[in-house]
Amino acid sequence: MILENLSLARQVDMVFREIKNELLLLTSGTVFIQIRSNIVGKFGVRHDPLECKGGVIREVRKGLSEEQFASFRQMAIEALKHKKNWTHGEIYFEFAVKQNVLHASINLESNYNMAQVVMRMNHHSHDE
Repeated sequence: MILENLSLARQVDMVFREIKNELLLLTSGTVFIQIRSNIVGKFGVRHDPLECKGGVIREVRKGLSEEQFASFRQMAIEALKHKKNWTHGEIYFEFAVKQNVLHASINLESNYNMAQVVMRMNHHSHDE
């Protein structure tokens, strides 16, 4: 499978399907996806800190339900509509289940490379 041939939405769908089993064990955390040239590279889940009391780690509660996971995955795909005019960056999906309701927020981060900008400017100045 060649990633260049897959839409970014399809790649995000693949990311969520890959980390599904991990998300089904979590009630909160952050999913991160790094994008370079509109291709997903590194991705993963940053778990919220484990709570300890008296030197004992608190038992992990049940994570996302199948329905909450499906909703979260669809929200992540829909969030791509807000990615405008950039090809390199990161997307962070913070989530928490509170009173059995999934709450999520999305942070889009664009990244630029000065070497690329200078190279493009030099290329345009040679064309004139």
